[in-house]
Amino acid sequence: MSEQRQPILPVRQALIRAGVALSGWVALSVTALPGGSPLRWAPVLLFVCFGPGLALLYPQPGAPGPGARLETAALAAPFGLSLAVLTATALFLVEAFSATAFLVSLAAFTTLVAALPGLPLPAATRGAVGRSRPRPGRRR
Repeated sequence: MSEQRQPILPVRQALIRAGVALSGWVALSVTALPGGSPLRWAPVLLFVCFGPGLALLYPQPGAPGPGARLETAALAAPFGLSLAVLTATALFLVEAFSATAFLVSLAAFTTLVAALPGLPLPAATRGAVGRSRPRPGRRR
C-alpha cells in the first residue's frame, strides 16, 4: 500500500491566507507608534520582505512536500522585495511616494493575491526534492 499525504485542512489554509492578508494592515497600523521603536519597524520590515512573496507563493493545492516548503521560504523574500521595489518606483514616478502610500499599496496587493491560488512551484510539481531513494537503474 502506498503512502498518500493528507491535504491541508481548508480551515487551516484559510487561516494562513487570512494571516498573510492581514499582515500588511498590521504593518500599516504599527506606523502610528513612536519612531525608532522596534515594535514599529520590525513588523514593517517583515511584511515588506516576506508578505507579498508569501501571498504569491503559499496557497498551493494539497499538502506541500518538504521541497515545496523550502522553495516557498527561499523565494518569498526575493519576490516580496521585488514587488516592494516595483511599488516604490511606481510611486516615485507618479510623485506620490510616502510610507503610508507604499504600505497601503503593498497591503492591498497582498490582500488581493492571498485570495488567489499560489504560483506553481517546480519542486511541488516535480516532486523531485522529496525523493528518499534513487530511481532503479541510475547510479549515484
